[in-house]
Amino acid sequence: MQTTSKPRVLILYTGGTIGMRPSPEGYIPVAGFESLLRQKLENSAHDALPEFELIEFDRLIDSSNLMLSDWSAIAESLIQHYDQYDGFVVLHGTDTMAYSASALSFQLQGLNKPVIVTGSQIPLVELRNDALDNLITSMIIAGFHPVPEVCIYFNGRLLRGNRSRKVKATGLDAFNSPNFPWLGQVGIHFELHKSLIRNAGNPEFQAINYRDEAVVMLPIYPGMPTTLVDQMLRAEQTAGVIVQSYGVGNLPDSNRALMKSFARATEAGKVLINISSCLQGDVLQGTYATSSALDEIGMISGGNMTPEAAFSKLHSLLATVSDRTQVRLRMQQNLCGEMD
Repeated sequence: MQTTSKPRVLILYTGGTIGMRPSPEGYIPVAGFESLLRQKLENSAHDALPEFELIEFDRLIDSSNLMLSDWSAIAESLIQHYDQYDGFVVLHGTDTMAYSASALSFQLQGLNKPVIVTGSQIPLVELRNDALDNLITSMIIAGFHPVPEVCIYFNGRLLRGNRSRKVKATGLDAFNSPNFPWLGQVGIHFELHKSLIRNAGNPEFQAINYRDEAVVMLPIYPGMPTTLVDQMLRAEQTAGVIVQSYGVGNLPDSNRALMKSFARATEAGKVLINISSCLQGDVLQGTYATSSALDEIGMISGGNMTPEAAFSKLHSLLATVSDRTQVRLRMQQNLCGEMD
């Protein structure tokens, strides 16, 4: 009788709460996650799992310490091993998981295999934890289900990575995708919404060499000190700005100094992207008079992109596209499902 080999999944352990252990200073990431995982799996139904191997990063990251070079390192590892496995699971801290999932989607365009990013709110070493279920389910999705996207799986929800946000600090249902439906939910059964999942493409991968200071995020709030904003916009190293505006893209147009500062920045070739500070929202420049002047000064609508997606997309384009006109054009295009 001919037997079918099981799919092979590669797990990248980059750090995060899932592999942390207690210390006198609090939870810290520690090495040796594979032995702990295999110990936890000893009495489980192994036949239901794909075969897996695990690579542990030399520098384990508490995700609040994430650097843009870590995005490149994760992408490089996935690209290096891409042909050897049927799917991938990236273990990552929750605080910056949405940023990394978004960045990976722009580095791994044209995926034809699943890349599932997951982690936990409680470490695997603890008796009561959400780590084992998140990891086991992510492995099953990566090995057995046709989801050719960078996704976040967390607490029964399969989300498009570049649509995801961490919405709860301590809840086990920490992630959601406010402006896009879930790709699936996992309860007693796996329910994947095939009509929402992107089709497999032709891989066009690039581990990007980011420049940390190229993009800044600027939340709008009442009484902003225009002089400080102007200094930031005038900085030579600043090439792009994610402006987090009110509602559907409104800015304080009565603050003439602030608006002139934005205009000078776009005239100097800097790329300014307008996104909503609302959890759910879409920028509609020109709906209100307070946003009608933005088109004139060259600020671009980011549509319904999350801050994490807009930030990583602009970083990716500035690092790979030299023509700023093309950067502006592509920021308004849907490259890998990040916007409608």
